[in-house]
Amino acid sequence: MARDHKPSRRRARRRALTLSAAAGLTATLTLGTTVLLGSPDAQAAATPRGHDVSSHQKNVDWRRAKQKGATFVYVKATESHTYRSPYFAQQYNGSRRVGMARGAYHFALPHQSSGKAQAAHFVRNGGGWRADGWTLPPAVDLENNPYKKTNKRNNCYGLKPGRMVSWIRSFSDEVRRRAGRRPVIYTTALWWNQCTGKSRAFGGNHALWLARYSSSPGALPAGWSYWTFWQFNNARGALPGDQNLFNGSLGRLSAFTRR
Repeated sequence: MARDHKPSRRRARRRALTLSAAAGLTATLTLGTTVLLGSPDAQAAATPRGHDVSSHQKNVDWRRAKQKGATFVYVKATESHTYRSPYFAQQYNGSRRVGMARGAYHFALPHQSSGKAQAAHFVRNGGGWRADGWTLPPAVDLENNPYKKTNKRNNCYGLKPGRMVSWIRSFSDEVRRRAGRRPVIYTTALWWNQCTGKSRAFGGNHALWLARYSSSPGALPAGWSYWTFWQFNNARGALPGDQNLFNGSLGRLSAFTRR
């Protein structure tokens, strides 16, 4: 995913797997306890398919997205402790009106303010949760620092692993206190293992939203034995924004919104 309020997108997006390359693959993908054959795109027929959007997608045609097979979506709500997406209401409410499960996500900038402060800003501006069968748990986007040229910090925002782990724990605790549920963690194995020092502190009670643009999920970040969501392609698929799969059936997706 990416920050909203600047037009450029992060470098990792440019390395996304092309649809034509994926179509010819026949690798075995292990989805938690479910084993499926074929490329990520081939799995969409049997596995709940979804996407994530931000202000890059502006006002989304939700009926068309639903017709193309979308069953769920994550919508960017906030970034740091001040930014709010101007398209959040149209995207979050519009997806719900056409019968899609939807949730909100926050783009974390751990060097700018505390995890508690950013979580409070997030929940106040769309990052809540209700066990209504339609609302996905809130999510936090943890990835390479996209502002390195301006803030002069490294991919880990200048934080040592211990401080990063503390920041994530503070964010999670505040989301849990305010929204009633632990956040889903969006990340890559590379970022997580480098920036948290391969912390295993979160895999037991935080769902994993894995970002990996390839034909298979690959090695998972430290602490997780399976993924719940897999972002396997960036904004080059049939759905607006980035392309995702849910690890399980539609029934399991519905159950995930309630527990």
